Amino acid sequence: MSGHGAPELTVEGAQGLRVGVVAALWHTPVMDGLVAGTLTALEELGITEPTVVRVPGAFELPVVAKALADAGHDAVVALGVVIRGGTPHFEYVCSAATDGLTRVALDTGVPVGFGVLTCDTEQQALERAGVEGSKEDKGAEAATAAVATALALRTVAEPKRRRATGF
Repeated sequence: MSGHGAPELTVEGAQGLRVGVVAALWHTPVMDGLVAGTLTALEELGITEPTVVRVPGAFELPVVAKALADAGHDAVVALGVVIRGGTPHFEYVCSAATDGLTRVALDTGVPVGFGVLTCDTEQQALERAGVEGSKEDKGAEAATAAVATALALRTVAEPKRRRATGF
């Protein structure tokens, strides 16, 4: 199981963070589960009004993730699913989405929770989508990771802020 070894994250103090969610539209049952898991996790963390934007597919996630980061969000959660087919399309889309989302995080300094499923079958995607009978909830995991990272970045920036202001 791919979730083996996942950390148990305890996240406190997330209220007031601005979080953006960008989610693809392909594979509706999977995406509905990922979005629902993300929104539930954010609500449990005290984030009640995330910005949610839907895009056609996983290839379009990075450009909107960057727009959300540039608009002042403290964290972004990117959700999508790419299911292997009989052509190299799978590799190109997975690579473009992964590289693009990594670039957004590094270029902007805003953490991007990676909730893009890259699966061989739709059944594998459903097992990770947080729907009834799923073994995992990758939407919730991506949201929690993005928020935890945003809070970690605040602790890194805090000493610098204190030095600059003398407090």
